[in-house]
Amino acid sequence: MKLHELSPAPGSVKNRFRKGRGLGSGNGKTAGKGHKGQNARAGGGVRPGFEGGQIPLYRRLPKRGFKNDYFRKDYAIVNLESLESFNDGDEITIEKLIKSGIVKKTLCGLKVLASGNFTKKLTVKASVFSGGAKEKIEALGGKAEVV
Repeated sequence: MKLHELSPAPGSVKNRFRKGRGLGSGNGKTAGKGHKGQNARAGGGVRPGFEGGQIPLYRRLPKRGFKNDYFRKDYAIVNLESLESFNDGDEITIEKLIKSGIVKKTLCGLKVLASGNFTKKLTVKASVFSGGAKEKIEALGGKAEVV
């Protein structure tokens, strides 16, 4: 079989239906858009959620809860097990982690979590440490410095 011999399965390809053509198709003249009005115009129609001027549902329902999006801080998160790739005595900063590909962006700083096995004596400089991470680092003789 060659490329020029390939063809789609019979019945799987239909011709595109062209609206606005007469000859008894039932889709000539107004092409299924009715007579005049907003929906018949080019670019016409209403936005999603529009209810004809009535107050829409999303405005009628009460808003609940507290949103802290404006003040929220997103940290670049790293687990202790991913610091195993460094040598004993190394000083770990967010720049070093970005260079090694463990972290993608700085965001609001670095947050170190205690997940996984950890056996190295490291000096870790980060914005935030979880309690368990700080304990594990210091138990092995390393330092957890808040920057």
